Amino acid sequence: MKTTVTLSDAQARLGQLVRANRTVTIHRRGHPEAFLVPRRRMEAILETMELLANPKAVAAVRRDRSGKGKYLPLSVLDEDAG
Repeated sequence: MKTTVTLSDAQARLGQLVRANRTVTIHRRGHPEAFLVPRRRMEAILETMELLANPKAVAAVRRDRSGKGKYLPLSVLDEDAG
């Protein structure tokens, strides 16, 4: 299935496009106007945006990538609960 469709084609085949579970670019007058994004992909995008908006999470990712991350055993979580 094409991943680019016209607006009128998208309107006529919306159900089929949704069931295809693929990102679709919808063009109007020859220009991209909108995107139809599968739910799981959109959830992943939103989760990434939330992480990037959290300075502590970004710092943790940078530490990990630089090899300076600190890893602890899961048992540490049990100690904190008590």
